[in-house]
This record gives sequence, C-alpha cells and structure tokens, in this order.
Amino acid sequence: MRWWLLAATLWLLVALTVSETPARNRPRNQGSEVHRGKRKRDGHGHGRARAGRSRPMKILLVPGPDIPVEHLPNQGNTLILDSYKNIQEQHSSYNVIPDSDLSLDLSGDSPVPNDPREPVTPLTQEEMQRILWREEEEHREEEERLRKKDEARKQRRKQRKEKAEKQRKIVEERRRAEEEALRLQVEREEEEWRRHVEEEMRRLEEKRRQDEENRRRKEAAEREARERERKLEEERWRQEEKLREELLALVEEEEEEEQPEEEQVWLRGDVFQMPSKEPDEPEEPDLLPVPIPRPPAATEDELEELEEEVEEAEEEEEEEREVVVIENRRGLPPGCDISDVTVTCDNARLTYFPPLAIPELKSLSLEGNNISSIPAEAFNGIPNLEWINLKKNKLSSAGIDAKAFKGLKMLRRLYLDGNLLETVPADLPPTLQELKINENRLREIDKNRFQDMSSLVILELEGNLLSEGNVNPLAFAPLNQLSYLRLGRNHFRTIPQGLPTSLLELYLENNLIEEISETVFNQTHSLNVISLRHNRLDETRIAPLAWINHRNLESIDLSHNDLYLVPSYLPRSLVHLVLVGNKIERIPGFVFAHMEPGLEYLYLSYNKLDGEAIEPESFFGSYHSMVELCLDHNQLISVPSGINEMTNLHFLRLNNNKIRSVPDEGICDPNYSGDSTLVSLRLENNYIDPQKVSPTAFSCVRSSSSVVLKPQKTK
Repeated sequence: MRWWLLAATLWLLVALTVSETPARNRPRNQGSEVHRGKRKRDGHGHGRARAGRSRPMKILLVPGPDIPVEHLPNQGNTLILDSYKNIQEQHSSYNVIPDSDLSLDLSGDSPVPNDPREPVTPLTQEEMQRILWREEEEHREEEERLRKKDEARKQRRKQRKEKAEKQRKIVEERRRAEEEALRLQVEREEEEWRRHVEEEMRRLEEKRRQDEENRRRKEAAEREARERERKLEEERWRQEEKLREELLALVEEEEEEEQPEEEQVWLRGDVFQMPSKEPDEPEEPDLLPVPIPRPPAATEDELEELEEEVEEAEEEEEEEREVVVIENRRGLPPGCDISDVTVTCDNARLTYFPPLAIPELKSLSLEGNNISSIPAEAFNGIPNLEWINLKKNKLSSAGIDAKAFKGLKMLRRLYLDGNLLETVPADLPPTLQELKINENRLREIDKNRFQDMSSLVILELEGNLLSEGNVNPLAFAPLNQLSYLRLGRNHFRTIPQGLPTSLLELYLENNLIEEISETVFNQTHSLNVISLRHNRLDETRIAPLAWINHRNLESIDLSHNDLYLVPSYLPRSLVHLVLVGNKIERIPGFVFAHMEPGLEYLYLSYNKLDGEAIEPESFFGSYHSMVELCLDHNQLISVPSGINEMTNLHFLRLNNNKIRSVPDEGICDPNYSGDSTLVSLRLENNYIDPQKVSPTAFSCVRSSSSVVLKPQKTK
C-alpha cells in the first residue's frame, strides 16, 4: 500500500513537471492572451461573462485505469464540462484536475500527462470546492470591477450630458438674445420707415395743398384780372358816354345862345347828322366843332319831317354803336375770346359756324357747341389756320361741304372727335399731319379716302363702327409717313390688313380680335409698340412667326385677354411685356431665353399663378436685364425662384398673394458683391409674420423704408 502511494506521488510530480515545462517556455503575453481568450469565450469557462452570466469551469480530465484514451470526449484541444457533478454522473472513473493553464493534448496517441507511468493524484471534494470558491471570488471581483467601471462610464456620460445641456442653454439664451435684438432692430427700422412714410405723405400732402392753393390763387388772380379788365372796360365806356353827353350838352348850350329858340329843332337835327366819333377817340371839350349856320325858317310839315329824321338818326346811331362794338371784337360772337392768333369759342352755345375775317389767325377752337354744318366759305376769312378743334359738336357727313377744308393751305391739325360723322371728310388738305375722328359713327373707309395725305403722321379713329369688312386693305397705302395709328373701341376680329410700312405704334384696344396671323406684320418692320388690351386672344391663336423676328418691336400689351400661359415666340427685341388681368397659370421655362438684350419690364398682376406656376428656368435669359417685375394679386405661396439672380432689379411687387415666409436667399443673393439695386419691394397682404423675417433677406434693398410688409392677412 505504501509502495503504491509512493509511486502515485512520484508519477504526479513527474506529470506536473512535464506539464509546467511547455508553460514556462511559452511567452507570457501569449499565454495570458490565450488564457484571457479562453475565459472570455462563452460556454467554455467556469467563470462569469462581463454581462454577469456564470461561465462554466474549465477542468482537465485524466482517464482512470479502466477507460481508454480514445473514449475521451474531444472538444478540440480542451475538455469542457459544465459542472463537477455532471462529470461524476457521466464518468465516475475520470480523475479531475482543475487547472486553467493545463490542456489535454489529444492530437497524438498518448494522453496528458506525457508519461502514463507517472501517478495522478485525484483532487478531493474540499480542494475542488475551494477551487470553485476561488474562481467564484475572482468572478465577483471582476464583476465588481466591471460594475465600478460601468458606473464611472455612466458618471462621465452624465457629466458630458450635463455639460452639453449647459452649453445648449447658453446657446439658446444667446439665440434668444440675438432674436430679441433683431426684433428690436426690425421694430426700430419699421418705426423709422413708418415715420419716413408719414413724413413723405405729409410732405406730399403739404405740396399738394400748396399746389392747390397756388392754383386757386392763380385762378383767383386771373378772375380778378378779368374782372378788373371788365370793370375798366365798363368804366372807359361810361367815361366815353359821359364825355359824349357832356360834349353834346355843351354844343346845344352854345347853339342855344347863338340862335333863336324856334330854331332849336334844326340845331338838334344837325347835331345827330354830324359824323360820329370813334369810341376809342373821345371828344375833348376844347375840340368843339364849328357852329352850324342857322337854317331858314321851317313850316309845320317840315318840322314833322325833321322829327322823323331825328328818330331815324337815333336808330342809325344805335346801329353804328353796335357795329363799333363788333369791329372792336373783330366780329367774334358772344362767348368767344381772342388771344394773339388764337380764337377760342368753347361751350359758347353756337349753332352755326361763325363768319370770321382774321387773316392772321392760326388756331380756332369751337369745342362743345351745337354746330351741325360747315359751309364751303366758312374758312375764307381765315385761310392761314394751322389748328382747328371741332370736338363735341353735331357735325354730320352731309353737313360738311366737300370744299369746306380745301382752301386751308397751312392746316396741320384737325380734331373732329365726338360728332356724328359716318365717313372721313373728303378733300382734306394735303398738309394735314394729325387727324382725330374718335367717338363718331364711321362705317367705312374706302381706298381713296386718304389719297394725297402723305404728310399724315397721327391718325385716330377710335370708338367707331369699323371692322375688317368695311376697311379697304388699300385704305392706308397712301399714308407713307404714318407713325401713330389708333383703332381702339371698334369691331375688328383680326388685325387690319395693309398697315403702313412706316408705322411705329399701333393701338387696337377693346376690339374682338381672336387671332394674330403670320403675315399681318410682315411689312411693318419699324413697328415699336403694339397694344391689344381687352380682346379675345389666347396663346394658341398667336402664330409662331407672327412677330418673333421683329428687331424693333419693344413693347407689347396683351392685358385682359384669355391667355392661360405666357405666350411663346415673343419678339427677340422685346423689352416691355404687359400681361395683366389674364388667366395665366404658368410661366414656361426658357420662354424669355431668346430675347436680346433681354426683357426689362414684366407685368403679370391679376392672374392665377400659384405654387407650381413658376419653374426654375422661367426667368432664364432675363436675370441681368429685368428692371421691373410685378407678380401681385396672384396665388403664389412662396417667393418664386430666380428672383435672387436678377442683378439689375429695381421694382418688385409680390403683394396680395399667399406667401407665408421670405427665405434669406429668396430675394437677395448673399454671395452677390455688387451694389444694391432694389429700390422698391412690396410684400403686403400676404401671410408673412414680419418678426420671423431675417433682415438679411432684404440685404439687396437700398433702404429699409422701401420694403412694404404691412398690413398682412390673418390666417
């Protein structure tokens, strides 16, 4: 028995020595890393993981004498069991050696230990329990260390969070302070702007009152001057009449002294038969006529005849006085005035053309009377007239003689507005440069009506009954100098044919025009302005080649038509485009891109533009040319894109929309380094909160007083 114990002890020592030798030869770091790796591997250790779970204990199994090596359970290079109790239940003949640094090498034919003859001392229950307790204690210490480490990490995280919260509070307070300062600044600027506007309004009101007062004073001074002139005239007439009476009285007294009483009748008759003096040359008392010699004695019949002659002489003198008054007024009827070479008889209730004989007269105005005819000899006494105004009378085509205007070789302007003419008067002077026949009843214009009127520059025929059916296409052919043509308020459905090649401005407002053909403007290459307001045009009825190639056409007015889109193929030279009061819902992209040098004035007020109406490329081609842009009275919900790229914009109207905010880069480009060009910006009657608008949003506006933000609509 003792021999057996001694052999077992020696065998155990040899096994321990052999097992420790490779462990000492292995590098410490490698062993520790392997050891730590084994401890951390889940399911193979007998400690606990970092999360707090128990790890299985690693034990070394050595087979007893009755179990062969090949029956050992193989788990790679290490045999692992979950608990000592399971080991005993499964293989009671195994010897258990708890050692975390030992491993069972089963790759060869011989098990550990290397020398099978060395004895292996099995561990007792108490030793195994102590080993387990020691491992458990180490695990608890490791868990405690990890807990403290977690607590420290949580504490650091908490400190960082508190520090971040403090910083956030500081930043929030700073932001609130900046917002408050900004709000105060905006309020100050608004107050300054309000005071400036009020001051400007007061100044304008004061100027208006001053102008009104000056006008009233001027009118009062003119009335006083006319009244003084009238009084002086009346006083002069009274003085002349008084002097005449005194002269007659002196003559009568002197004759009464020289002649008997019975001859007074003869003296009286002779006095009235004396040549009458001009009123402008009053008789002086010291220039009395030579006394008339006494006539022979008269009979009763002769006395009766003398009395009749005296009465006739009195009537003749009254007529002579009336003639003198007319001669002093140069034959003007009541209600007419003459000034230099101009006669004005406006609203004088004349029913006939006054006969005038003033050869030097240049201007004649008979506006607002009831003249219904002009005879052939009406202008015989005033052949040098240059301007005739016959507006608002009752002239008809039959009432104007065919030769009435033929003798006027100097006539330049003739106004016949507001009459009853059905045709243009015939044989008008070839020197005529301006002819106005608006608000009449013109029903036709034949091809010879403007014959020999090559000097005509301005022709106005608005408010008549003209249409493409009763205007001859050759009617305007003789007018090779016509520059200004107005045909508004008629019944045209298409643009009239045969327009003069010299035409610069064409006005066709308030007609029934529905289309613009490709050839209608082919001959009018000098055309500069076209106005087609209040017609029935839509974008599909405008031919693509109608005016796109015109190089002089700069202004087009298409207001109050039936447009749903901004028309394409607009003239390349277009500068001024008016589209107010249509039904426009969209501005197509690149619609202005072909224009040279670029569109400057665009008016789109009172349309139906909404949030999707304006594309990013809608204003392409006008970024450097646009000066005035009016988008007011639409349904926009935001500031349209592209406005901040307009470097030459002076006036911008976005009022009366549905805009709720103004971004910092919506109107002004913060990267633009040039001078501020925006003079006026209107944003009132939207849904904008002025206190939420950053001042940098208006950095390109020259003055804060030029920005109109109030009033705004309520939500």
